[in-house]
Amino acid sequence: MTTFADRPLEEQIAQWRAYVRRRQALHGPDVEELEGHLRDQLAALTEAGLSGDEAFLIAVKRMGSLDALSREFARAHSERLWKQLVIAPDADKSANTAYAEALVVLGLAVAAALAVKVPALFGHPLNPNDELPLFYARNASLFVFPLLTVYFMWKRGLGVVSGLWLALPFAAGAVFANVFPFQNPERLDNFPAGSDTQVLTILHLPIALWLAVGFAYVRGRWFADGGRMNFVRFSGELAIYYVLIALGGGVLTGFTFMMFAAIDLKADWFVAGWLIPCGAAGAVIIGSWLVEAKQSVIGNMAPVLTRLFTPLFTILLLVFLATMAWTGSPINVKREVLIGFDLLLAVVVGLVLYAASARDPEAPPDFFDGLQVLLVVSALVVDGVALWAITARISEFGFTPNRVAALGENLILLVNLAWSAWLYARFLRQRGSFVALERWQIAYLPVYSVWAALVVVVFPPVFGYR
Repeated sequence: MTTFADRPLEEQIAQWRAYVRRRQALHGPDVEELEGHLRDQLAALTEAGLSGDEAFLIAVKRMGSLDALSREFARAHSERLWKQLVIAPDADKSANTAYAEALVVLGLAVAAALAVKVPALFGHPLNPNDELPLFYARNASLFVFPLLTVYFMWKRGLGVVSGLWLALPFAAGAVFANVFPFQNPERLDNFPAGSDTQVLTILHLPIALWLAVGFAYVRGRWFADGGRMNFVRFSGELAIYYVLIALGGGVLTGFTFMMFAAIDLKADWFVAGWLIPCGAAGAVIIGSWLVEAKQSVIGNMAPVLTRLFTPLFTILLLVFLATMAWTGSPINVKREVLIGFDLLLAVVVGLVLYAASARDPEAPPDFFDGLQVLLVVSALVVDGVALWAITARISEFGFTPNRVAALGENLILLVNLAWSAWLYARFLRQRGSFVALERWQIAYLPVYSVWAALVVVVFPPVFGYR
């Protein structure tokens, strides 16, 4: 069996971190704290003249038995073992700190809700009897993401200088989303036939700005593997919470219509003008707070969701490829179809990420790993077919904003899926480490945001805002 000392130092730390994560009493922030102590020990020992392997072994020894440490954390954080859907202060927080956080979150949620209504003061009203103005679609992420970043800055203790740096991408996003002279810029009913570059901005600006939220989440330590993977988990868990809140909001909306109808009044003005837009904005802040408060519980969703949806998406992709081969029908290269395919492939990449976050790197390959490889290879083939269709369309009809954006996104996904398949295959043949796959996935994350930023900033002027 390969030992810690047989590996490079960073890989040894990654293996140690994976072992600590398996302790049920520990979750993301605890692991980060322990890793920080370990790295401090390593720095001191290497400065004293020890080699990396020697320093690592001594540092781990000094930190004591991890099993004993896990039991100590279980005693200190006993609330985490039984709290489920009831908000309770963490064991390492005072009641005053928890109360202050609740007030901060509530204030930011109200601010996000009111931010949606502020444009009405400047000639951009939300009319419940008309289509949504494209102004709101372009700026949807700007109503919420800056406030979510403020929450993480407050929670992580980031300073003013860090806040100024994090404000830059949001300021730039606001400028590019509202200064460019897009064609047909007014109403959402022009969404299918309006400005292609404006639609691309609506779709890509949230992706580009989400990276800024990630920097605040990881305290600016983006190149620390543990922080990036924790942000991946947070993103997936926030999506789950947001869907649950949205379902509850749908029930609330239905009851609102029913109650007002009982007194012969229409509630359209309240639901479309206040309840839905303000609730959708505030729910992002509340959902993020819930994820932070329930890390130890929701963290267990990663392996469950991965093992549930991996076989389902694998079957879906295989059936699609078999049907396309049987019928000989090519992919219809329309914007809505391309968006759907890109979302499907992004979900596959997300499943691979969650598999990497939930798997024990020390465990040998098993059946589920083979299923993951089949999923990645199937997605790779689908992506190749989509790229072929896009390239053929471009060669026949020329370049358009949609085709170029789709071409770039599918090329990015192709590289990710191809290298993931290669790393997974090496791992199955026991010629490579699973840690290499995990590192590749989290190192590749900024590529998506960088491409999204290019689409928002470069595409409108290059294509004449059409």
